[in-house]
Amino acid sequence: MNKKDIADIRKHFKQGTDLLKITTIYNVYIKAESTDIYHEESQSFSLLDEEQQDLFFTNFKKVLGGKLGVKLFEVKFVRQSEEEAENEEHAQKLLYDGLHADDVTQWKEDMQRLALKMVQNDHYEKDLVITFIRGNYFKPTKRSQDESETAVRDEVYTTPFILCSMNQTDLPKRSLIFDFQEREFKSSMTVDPVVNITSPIGGFLFPCFTANAADVNHILYASGKANKPNYQFIENVLNGEEVMTAEDDKTVFEEIVKEVIGDEVDSRTLASVYDEIQSMLEVDEEDKDAEETTPTLDTKEVERVLKASGVKDVDSDKVEMAFQKVLDDKTYEMNAGHVVPSYTSKSIKISTKVADISICPQDLRYVRRVDVNGRSCILIEVEEDAMIEGFKLISEDLLK
Repeated sequence: MNKKDIADIRKHFKQGTDLLKITTIYNVYIKAESTDIYHEESQSFSLLDEEQQDLFFTNFKKVLGGKLGVKLFEVKFVRQSEEEAENEEHAQKLLYDGLHADDVTQWKEDMQRLALKMVQNDHYEKDLVITFIRGNYFKPTKRSQDESETAVRDEVYTTPFILCSMNQTDLPKRSLIFDFQEREFKSSMTVDPVVNITSPIGGFLFPCFTANAADVNHILYASGKANKPNYQFIENVLNGEEVMTAEDDKTVFEEIVKEVIGDEVDSRTLASVYDEIQSMLEVDEEDKDAEETTPTLDTKEVERVLKASGVKDVDSDKVEMAFQKVLDDKTYEMNAGHVVPSYTSKSIKISTKVADISICPQDLRYVRRVDVNGRSCILIEVEEDAMIEGFKLISEDLLK
């Protein structure tokens, strides 16, 4: 899935839309440190009152919020052998069977088994509410110039889906209230746990959508924290392959470049490297007719970027050996958007013993390390006045 696909389905979790219909909702309540289901209930989503539906819509949007590679990860199911294909507990089988089950009871049983997998493979310190929904997502076909808006809505891609949200509960805080009937102040006696639907700790969407078609071999996993996917959950519950975060890709890229050119580099070369990668992203965004895909950096692209940035003595053998040493995989492709510093942070940090300096990646070319009269200095070229706490910095002679 790409960010446009995710944003499109996410925006339709609301009242009154005709492009997303939720048919069934199934809630499971599990007490802390337990591996058994304490309570469960399943019903038609349309039977919930509007206030409850709005609360769930908010929750589902939170599950699908965040950036790909940071909080959302497209996970590939581990390929099963013929013998393993008969495994009734494999997540892909449970989800696929549940998605296409005509009997609501069968879908509920499949989701129940998946919920039990979640709590039997991990321990949760707070009570847990696991919510499953099943429905259909409708995406209009692309409109031709001679087609009307009505004609477009008549032709849609239809994709059945299952979404899961995992939420912890909190005990209500003790508070002082005023009783209007008795006309006196009282302490709040509410002890019912509150489901924290605004901060889901995990979830997933099945199947993924690729080129307007369902991809049942992938699942969109949602992490509760940025760049901190639950690898145990992905492997043992979803039966998925390992994923790389945006931070992982950035770190891997830096290590590969160090292996190729060494760990010393001037600011202009480093700025050129980032500019080359940024240009890949900009060209991709300008291609409006192409299906959205994020450019990747494999061995050939890394070699091209380094050569275009003016790095000497770079060849395919060096780059492949660097991939092999850092990743043990010469075929790995890094997400180009993850590598550009502005993706994971707003600026590049220049660290010294005296101070840390933050600068935008595109301005890195104006930074130099220079030696003046035997002293090592960071020199920043500026084209306008420099301000410090509201004061204009005056020009001085170089160090003497």
